[in-house]
Amino acid sequence: MSATLSFTAEELAQVRFSVSPMWEVLTSFRVLTRPGLYPVHGPWFDQVRPRLAAAGLLTGSLSTLFHAQSYVPDFLNPVPANSSPTLADELAAIQATPDDHLLADLDIYAEKVPNGAIPAFAERLRTHRDQALCELAKDIEHYFQIALAPYWSRIKTLLEADIYHRARQVAEYGAARLFNELHPDVSWNSGTLRMLHRQRVLCRDDNAPGLILVPSAFAWNKILTRAATGDVPQLCFGARGVGTLFARRTAEPSDAVAAVIGRSRALLLAELEAPASTTELASRTGMSAGGVSEHLTALRGAGMVSAHRAGRSVLYARTSVADSLLAAAA
Repeated sequence: MSATLSFTAEELAQVRFSVSPMWEVLTSFRVLTRPGLYPVHGPWFDQVRPRLAAAGLLTGSLSTLFHAQSYVPDFLNPVPANSSPTLADELAAIQATPDDHLLADLDIYAEKVPNGAIPAFAERLRTHRDQALCELAKDIEHYFQIALAPYWSRIKTLLEADIYHRARQVAEYGAARLFNELHPDVSWNSGTLRMLHRQRVLCRDDNAPGLILVPSAFAWNKILTRAATGDVPQLCFGARGVGTLFARRTAEPSDAVAAVIGRSRALLLAELEAPASTTELASRTGMSAGGVSEHLTALRGAGMVSAHRAGRSVLYARTSVADSLLAAAA
């Protein structure tokens, strides 16, 4: 089965890109439900899944909405208002979902749930809409803080680099090159975009021109679409370079960086290839927990490290500033 979307010249001019935190929430959660299927995400999976399990987020309200076969309710992917909405922006849009849209999504969801076994939370979305959406938003925010926030700087850098590359394609070769190189299942011909292996029609009405292209670090080899009536359709695709995003590397402090910020802090930056707590860093480096904490405070003050709460722990992560510094000294 395939889906097509035709464009007038005016509609083509309204194609735009967006980096969407909610698309990353949903595509990353999808990776977590399929252990071993996406080896490129293995290091991230191994680091994140135990923390999410401990927080109860693998069986919470968000997980409930993944029970349907090949369908996640469209209201979870609101139309991005700009090229870089915040998670708070998108959660506000989810909580403001019109009743008719929410109920239509839940009807589709109910049809696709195996054996008609509708989870209790999905029923509560019908009967106690505001409270259920508030609970869902809290779970999503908690999930983001554990699974994505410590990595968000490098993820966003990767996605923005992908958008830059594709914008250059349009500038140098035109829209046809952009669409024809998104994914093997996507092709462009004579003003029509065709997507193979689509189970749902990709529609658009006169009040929702254009198309929003959303690169993702977790879509990998899939293309995903969102096509709710009255909204601009969205097409999510795997970003270039994801194979390098979570690749395991040997933690070796750079002599050049150590000469500037000190060997202990250079070692900590090298160890933060993956986000870690003070206790984990102390165990790996042989430093005292107090010493690690002192160095991390200094690195955070210099904009090289960010802190993210994960349950009772705080995870520290390198920022793009530190990544650039280490790359330049390599």
